[in-house]
Amino acid sequence: MSRWTPESRAAAVDAVFDAAPVMPVLAIEHLADALPLCRALVDAGLPVLEVTLRTPVALEAIALIARELPQAVVGAGTVLGAADLDAVTFAGARFAIAPGATPALYAAAERAPIPFIPAVASASEIMHGLDHGHRRFKFFPAVPAGGIAALKAFGGPFPQVRFCPTGGIDAASAPGFLALANVGTVGGSWMVPADHLRACDWPAIAALAATAAHLRKPREST
Repeated sequence: MSRWTPESRAAAVDAVFDAAPVMPVLAIEHLADALPLCRALVDAGLPVLEVTLRTPVALEAIALIARELPQAVVGAGTVLGAADLDAVTFAGARFAIAPGATPALYAAAERAPIPFIPAVASASEIMHGLDHGHRRFKFFPAVPAGGIAALKAFGGPFPQVRFCPTGGIDAASAPGFLALANVGTVGGSWMVPADHLRACDWPAIAALAATAAHLRKPREST
């Protein structure tokens, strides 16, 4: 039996979406970077962090952040299967995000103790997610999949759905996405440029994060 209802699942994801206007998407290559990087982001006003499972130290980084930085809302991205979902839950992730969705992942999400956010890129995929009791989705890849125009179009037939658009969004385009009524937060990595990360320039990253933390604008109708 599922531990989730559509209402409880939406409420759990809304708590993640509403904590900050921007969710940094992080590929942590070196475990030693995890705490100073995430502390810089959290202290600057971006407490919700997506640590992608794209590096060998990702699970260790999630566990370290969950243990040592409790003020962070650390989640796992690039969750591709049930085994990934189990692993990130054990590591201490507070939510999980996928770049798409499969029947196996939807089934695993039913029993998972943490909220799962599947990704969609079309109306049919949204309808499939709704059939599985999901009302909150990652919209990915956001810009190639139609960007703001697509999200506005989705607002008509799917008024109960909210999104975290991710993919191709930067500081200049983020406010336009955040102005939409059906956008809860946006995902991106522009506040963690590769050169800043290589240089361990945490103050520079914190400055970019602080700007991102103030991006939210008044909502417009979809």
